[in-house]
Amino acid sequence: MIDTAFLPSPAVMLAFAAASLVLALTPGPAVLFVVARTLAQGRRAGLASVAGVALGNFGNALGAALGLAALFAISSLAFTVVKWAGAAYLVWLGLKALRPPRGDAAGEDTGLPVRPVRPARLFRDGFVVALLNPKTALFFAAFLPQFIRPGTSPALQIMGFGAAFVAIAGCTDCLYVLAASRLRPFFSALRGGAAWGRWVTGGTFIGLGVYTALSGSRARPAG
Repeated sequence: MIDTAFLPSPAVMLAFAAASLVLALTPGPAVLFVVARTLAQGRRAGLASVAGVALGNFGNALGAALGLAALFAISSLAFTVVKWAGAAYLVWLGLKALRPPRGDAAGEDTGLPVRPVRPARLFRDGFVVALLNPKTALFFAAFLPQFIRPGTSPALQIMGFGAAFVAIAGCTDCLYVLAASRLRPFFSALRGGAAWGRWVTGGTFIGLGVYTALSGSRARPAG
């Protein structure tokens, strides 16, 4: 028989779902990241990035449950190291996106890579970008305990609520990907659209990296 002591009440579950949906629908760095991937490389790339971001966010939820968020809150060095590592990775992805395509003897800028980027690599990039965002762990540590049921394991409840939030955010991120994929043919049809898309993608990643590096320690949603 399932122990219902760990389960929240229907009212708490409804309040959590509503709050999570609002936060997930609010565009944030993760949304910009997956939309940029989709516009540059298509729907499949966007969905692979969503999966990586979701796993990275769940890693932050686990970190919050295990107390890593408390470490980030009291140790400015730990927070800064992780934050700058994530910022550097985003800038590196942006610089890679800005590089002109190879193997074009005629000098025509197609804006597309010689071969499609593997989904596993896109998944990895999304995972690393999300995981190396200490503000997400701080957000989970601040948001999820509001729904914890007293007298039961807080760590298990935080992990459960974290998984639910990640699932909700993953669904909303997929909606952003589907919307961006519908707009991608329009941008590709523009004169110089492929090169423009490369610059927008690279600029978005670099901008996110700079934003991550310069932002403070205030907790932010994962979306």
